[in-house]
Amino acid sequence: NLREGKMVELVGLSGNKNPVTRQKTGIEEFDRVLGGGLVKASTILVGGDPGIGKSTLLLQVASSMANKGANVIYVSGEESADQLRMRGKRLGEEKSPIRIAAETNLRDILTTIDNEKPDLIIIDSIQTVYSDQLDNAPGSISQVRSSVMELTTFAKKCGISAILVGHVTKEGQIAGPRLVEHMVDTVLYF
Repeated sequence: NLREGKMVELVGLSGNKNPVTRQKTGIEEFDRVLGGGLVKASTILVGGDPGIGKSTLLLQVASSMANKGANVIYVSGEESADQLRMRGKRLGEEKSPIRIAAETNLRDILTTIDNEKPDLIIIDSIQTVYSDQLDNAPGSISQVRSSVMELTTFAKKCGISAILVGHVTKEGQIAGPRLVEHMVDTVLYF
């Protein structure tokens, strides 16, 4: 006995009405690694050792895209807005129209994304984000998994590109469940 559900629309491989396009970030090597740029509604997980330059590179990506007219939001749970401004000034990007925030509450981040409709959202880092609907501490397996799932689902639904920064453990794995790597479209290790 089959449970009643709705019929899923099936389509062929040819005849795509909305061909996928890539948005160039303006950082040539980053675009190359991504196969030509960011794909709309895709989620990228960026991992690497502390201090390797993940946040600096992503601030450059965000500034480059914002300078070309993209609506870009950079949310940091690691650094204050003043620290991000200081890095932006060091990079010569203090006049970039990128918008920044220091926030860790997932619900507030999703509300902001929903209201602002950015082309790109960067979350630095996913281990600092927490859902107030869970009792676990930020960085716990369930918090990381839930945050990645909600951000990925929301980005796909709204057609937003999302880049999530993930801490790397001493063993070289992104902290939190390995499952997180399977919840995103692309994983980049630095």
